[in-house]
Amino acid sequence: MTALAIHPLTSDRWDDFVALFETDSICKMCWCVHHRLPAAIRREADPKSRKTAMAKIVKNGPPPGLLAYKGDEAVGWLAIAPRPATPDWNEGRKASAAELPEHGADESVWGASCFFIRKNARGEGLSATLLEAGTAYAKSHGAKTVEACPMAHDEKRSTTGMFVGPKRVFDRAGFKTVIERKPGRPLMRLSLTASTKEKPAAVTRAAKTKARAPKGLKT
Repeated sequence: MTALAIHPLTSDRWDDFVALFETDSICKMCWCVHHRLPAAIRREADPKSRKTAMAKIVKNGPPPGLLAYKGDEAVGWLAIAPRPATPDWNEGRKASAAELPEHGADESVWGASCFFIRKNARGEGLSATLLEAGTAYAKSHGAKTVEACPMAHDEKRSTTGMFVGPKRVFDRAGFKTVIERKPGRPLMRLSLTASTKEKPAAVTRAAKTKARAPKGLKT
């Protein structure tokens, strides 16, 4: 099996992100900006404007998530960022809403909000690998906790419906349920302030990889 490497989504990796998302019709519509755009803007947004919005986020930084690679091909994605960067994920009566209002404005509270794995890379434990790398990345950037709102009934859901991740992956990673506002959609949390495991090898390898020459953002 080809070794995996995990990298933050920076502007020099934009083309790889586009190539990954264009393998799936839902991802081509969403571009992983749903939780980042205000509702009024999101309702009017079409796939092209969503893609443009994500390109701007990537260009301006910080990275909105991590890409998993097999060789030179991106095969997986995890959206992970401080809660303030994903306002729609925090508010209202959503299952993912912050437990306390102040958590939605707290840069040390991060959210792992969305996964996408290329079809031919599924069933290989890539979600777990991305989550492990994501928690290590979050901690290295000042996170004290990482939260998620996965799907508990993954055997009953379509692949598309599992974009939030299956609960079993978060259970194995040490996340604990905080509150369950909607059946089967627990808000879960992992504390990063206690002693943690050594950084995943994939993250270590990624840190040693030289930066690419920027390709530029293409929208």
